[in-house]
Amino acid sequence: MKKTLLTLVLLATSTIAFAQEEKKEEEAPKDGWTRAGNVSFLFNQSAFNHEWLGGGTSNIAGNLSISYDFNYRKGDITWDNKLLGDYGLTKLKDQESARKTNDRLELNSLVGKQIKESLWYYSFFANFRTQFDQGFLYGEDENGNETRESQTHFFSPAYLQFGPGMLWKKSDNLKVNIAPATARFIFVHDHFTTVDATNQAALDAYVPYFGVEANETSRFEFGAAVNAYAKFELMKNVSMENILNLYSNYLEDPQNVDIDYTANVVMKINKYLSTNITFQAIYDDNAIGAFQIREVFGLGVNYGF
Repeated sequence: MKKTLLTLVLLATSTIAFAQEEKKEEEAPKDGWTRAGNVSFLFNQSAFNHEWLGGGTSNIAGNLSISYDFNYRKGDITWDNKLLGDYGLTKLKDQESARKTNDRLELNSLVGKQIKESLWYYSFFANFRTQFDQGFLYGEDENGNETRESQTHFFSPAYLQFGPGMLWKKSDNLKVNIAPATARFIFVHDHFTTVDATNQAALDAYVPYFGVEANETSRFEFGAAVNAYAKFELMKNVSMENILNLYSNYLEDPQNVDIDYTANVVMKINKYLSTNITFQAIYDDNAIGAFQIREVFGLGVNYGF
């Protein structure tokens, strides 16, 4: 855990250092609203006929993503907002139903007041994230038929965190926010936590659902959060976006730092086509005591607005 955390921190540090070395001077930011967004659709498909001897299963997969930034600046006040949405499905030939490969709905908001003429700001941030659709745990019954059990759905779980802090901001594409007094709420549906209070055996067997105790629908945490964002060009028509979120809960196991790191690499072919690579690593011991890894690679159809 410590080695992995160190690796992620070094990666983020090197990314920021690389971005700082860019010689291209940015124009001075203007007051008012700036808006920019992008919608992309990644598509993957493989097909094998009956005579194919090399092995493989025909499949089709798609992933829809939206990213929208709406930022405001007036004098020494900045207000940055980012909406993220992802949803992906894959269908194998022999499976009864399509399976979800990606699902995220997230809103980030960060307001800052500049300290004199420096790159530092007094800040306050808020973050909300959940998912659009149900998530299932798949298996097979004694007859070999597919079974599935609901594990998550919209607003279960949902995370809300906010708090004051200090923001270091060189530009909209390079910033780090440190919030040492962050409140975090985890909301879940009682469908996943309801246990007969008179059944002691059931209560003893209950495993907290994303950290939420039996017969509860929320969990409160208080700790420190670090959020970093860096976006830059690796080379012409190849950009890389890095998003790192760290959180430590003072009230319980503060050494178990929650990690959420996402790297997006976009290689533009033309105005509407690109090759997209996404890597995400999540560590949250309230969910599972191991890293959750997601990788997406495919040809993307993009539309900027």
